[in-house]
Amino acid sequence: MLISKIMSLINTKKEIQEKSILIEIYGLGYVGFPLTVRLATANFKVIGIDLNEERITRLKNNELMDSEIHLEDEYRKCRQQKNIELQTKPMKSLIPKIGIICVPTPIPNENIKSDVFVKSAVESFLENAKTGDVIILESSVEVGTTEKIEKVIESKGYKVGKDFGLCICPERIDPANKEWGIENIPRVIYCSDELSFEISKKIYQHINKGNLLKVDSPKIAEVVKSFENTFRLVNISLVNELAMLCDKLKINVKDVIDAAATKPFGFMPHYPGAGAGGHCIPKDPRFLLESAKKFQTNFVTIENALKINLQMPNYIANSVEKSLSQKGFEKSVIICGLSYKSNVEDMRDSASFKIISDLKKKDFKVFGYDPYFSDESIEKYLIENNLNELNFEKIENLNNEKLKGISCLCIVQHHDIVKERISEIYRQGIIPLIYDCQHKISKESNSKSILEFLGE
Repeated sequence: MLISKIMSLINTKKEIQEKSILIEIYGLGYVGFPLTVRLATANFKVIGIDLNEERITRLKNNELMDSEIHLEDEYRKCRQQKNIELQTKPMKSLIPKIGIICVPTPIPNENIKSDVFVKSAVESFLENAKTGDVIILESSVEVGTTEKIEKVIESKGYKVGKDFGLCICPERIDPANKEWGIENIPRVIYCSDELSFEISKKIYQHINKGNLLKVDSPKIAEVVKSFENTFRLVNISLVNELAMLCDKLKINVKDVIDAAATKPFGFMPHYPGAGAGGHCIPKDPRFLLESAKKFQTNFVTIENALKINLQMPNYIANSVEKSLSQKGFEKSVIICGLSYKSNVEDMRDSASFKIISDLKKKDFKVFGYDPYFSDESIEKYLIENNLNELNFEKIENLNNEKLKGISCLCIVQHHDIVKERISEIYRQGIIPLIYDCQHKISKESNSKSILEFLGE
């Protein structure tokens, strides 16, 4: 009996070589969708599973978001070849199955646990699972989650590491990064057994050429992912606190950072902004914080970094108000760049929405502009930013007519597709005050617009 169970994983490994397996990817967002396309392009049969029926319908109609459009040709080809199927639930299969979990993980509170979606996806996979199948977790999870998932699997009668594989390979993806993408980013992985590692290597050979660093414990893999984003959060908060000090010192924080970056060792430049948003950086460090609390201790560095990050939108709103007041301008502003980072349409936990809320409390007339802002997704934006309603007037473009009577253009995120227009607005002095949160506009002495920076 034991031998037959071990043979089932051996058989899975053999069938991967022939592409005679089924891969189910749970969650078709920023991680799951490119993963689906890449594996389907390698001639695997891939089932993309997402509970969001609107997303499934959109993808079935070949309607891709801006962040997905670079994959359109490959995606359409895979759909024509029937290498990609789209469903809201998994299917039964007699051939070996690999389940890759790419669902979101919420910040835990009294109403929700961080593993709620991961656990649900795993249980969905297990409904039609069999010996020889393998689950790979790509979702960022709280420490100890993988061990909990192992218990869920074994509650169904399987023995993890003997007749069923379990791995955690936390996603590493940076949307809009032109240098580092899914195909060349090294990955960290923990596997329950050597066969599951070999199976994973054969799969990731088609994702990032199998560049996997194997670690000895699921907790190591979990902490690695949280620590990577903690590093980002702490350094972003550090440089933002420096920017606030430079405002008081009346020196330019970018000049300080650029000069410090000439040191060839022991320094990595980070630049100021309105605060870290998105799905990962504000959330993953909290997993380490929760782990620390379980041992009745604090992770003070993370606590302080989170506090600084939370206060940045209010600091920017106050800076804009102060500057307009000193110059006698009316309290009207366009917040430009509503996404959480440049060149993406992702607006989850965006600093822009927080700045808008703070300015509205100060009786500002607030407009919002982002070339990636979609009317069809307004409800999604509201949910992602904990808002009940859109509390600003959305404008469609930055033409001269729209800018009439506006005192300030506050640029929170610079998108490449409007870079030239923003430069033109500044050069021609079309708007009285431009407040640049990211230090990306070069000052020109002949412009009639006043240009100010976060960390002047």
